[in-house]
Amino acid sequence: MSLPSLQARRRNVRPVVDGLESRELLSAAPTVAAQVSMISGQEMSQESIVGQLSLPPTKMPSTVPQAPAPADTNPYGVAFVPSDFPKGGRLHPGDVLVSNFNNSLADGSVQGTGTTIVRITPQGQQSVFFTSTEPGLSTALGVLEDGFVIVGNVPTTDGTFNTIQQGSLQVIDRFGNQVLKLTDPNLLDGPWDLTINDLGPIAQVFVSNVISGTVTRIDLLVLPSLDKVKVLDMTQIASGYTVSPNGPAVVLGPTGLAFDPRTDTLYVASTGDNAIYAIRNAALTFSDGGKGKLIFNDAAHLNGPLGLVLAPNGDLITTNGDAFNLINSSVPPSELVEFTPTGQFVAEFSIEPNNSGSAFGIALGRSGNHLILAAVDDFSNQLDLFQVNG
Repeated sequence: MSLPSLQARRRNVRPVVDGLESRELLSAAPTVAAQVSMISGQEMSQESIVGQLSLPPTKMPSTVPQAPAPADTNPYGVAFVPSDFPKGGRLHPGDVLVSNFNNSLADGSVQGTGTTIVRITPQGQQSVFFTSTEPGLSTALGVLEDGFVIVGNVPTTDGTFNTIQQGSLQVIDRFGNQVLKLTDPNLLDGPWDLTINDLGPIAQVFVSNVISGTVTRIDLLVLPSLDKVKVLDMTQIASGYTVSPNGPAVVLGPTGLAFDPRTDTLYVASTGDNAIYAIRNAALTFSDGGKGKLIFNDAAHLNGPLGLVLAPNGDLITTNGDAFNLINSSVPPSELVEFTPTGQFVAEFSIEPNNSGSAFGIALGRSGNHLILAAVDDFSNQLDLFQVNG
């Protein structure tokens, strides 16, 4: 669908955005993906990000919530609270949020039953930000700069694909209150990961659906003064990714997403295909582009790519979940893998050299003048923070 069609579908928001046409808003607003919003406007060298990680990482407190909250395990999603996040709530700029997929060890650590988002401050203090009524909080975790948190869930009743359910997206305000729950039988079918193109009054949320093997774009109207978020459009923009049941991971399907506003390209880490794809015109299209263009499927370095971020040097960084090839893979376990958008391998690093399946969610943020890479460690239920030297 053309841009004029997009304008027509959004005429109802004109009074809210001071009469600006959608086209003017999209061209004038500071287009940034949520996972790199804290580093926009700051330059770094073109050297490898993974190659500049300070070692050892800073080990933050356990991601297992403290009593009386449920002692959930298996951290999946991770997101930084951006520097311009509104004051007056339970979150502050520089905080890191982590979503938990499993319930407690005492209850069996059953996959798809975790309900908590924990907040970890830059000083290392941990607390529960939100406890959901929707179990199985996934890697789909992001923060809107106008004061909202978005999280997805993919529940099961017994930790297996046999009981997997469709799930939902929840929008939570900065005080920890749910203000919106989104479900759709076709467009939100197992929200497994997300990334955000944050334009202020309008935000675009790209969601990977692990059950249907699709990607949906949700266009939101953000109204912080009313503590509300409204849906403008929901559009399937990609499909055809391999979905398969998997014992250690419940399911393999499309997972990590990273959006490049400079080229209007959405990158998709398809775990079940062991590959990274690129969807062109992701912010404006109203059509399904299939899998998109294959850009990276290097079996020497990929083994079930999961989390995905776009780095300020223009490279992409993914995490290997190690579930694609459980037996014969020669790829070292639990790796961060950096590569260019044209598919050239750059660097790799294992966060758990002796344990497979530990790397899942990944995020980039800033602490002062330093770029920080955050990675959850499923094996130790921990958050690792790496300072990027350079």
